Amino acid sequence: MARSYYVYILTNEYHTTFYTGMTNDIERRIREHRLGAGSEFVKNYNVYKLVFLQEFQDAKQAIDAEKVLKRSSRQRKINLIAEMNPMWEDLY
Repeated sequence: MARSYYVYILTNEYHTTFYTGMTNDIERRIREHRLGAGSEFVKNYNVYKLVFLQEFQDAKQAIDAEKVLKRSSRQRKINLIAEMNPMWEDLY
């Protein structure tokens, strides 16, 4: 059975702060974030809204994509989110 890997972006209520992550279990990871166990950054900045998600079949590709996304400008992240999720709905 093939495993999936996910690169994701979380934001806060006002879309002013972003968090980029990678996981092999998106449901578990978002649950952890929402319980305050996922990341101190997420917890401190109330970044719980899943607005971008990209699936990969290869872990290395997902890790590389996460690194590129983390280095990307704020505007590039906004553009990616707007392209995939124009209403900025919570995808969780």
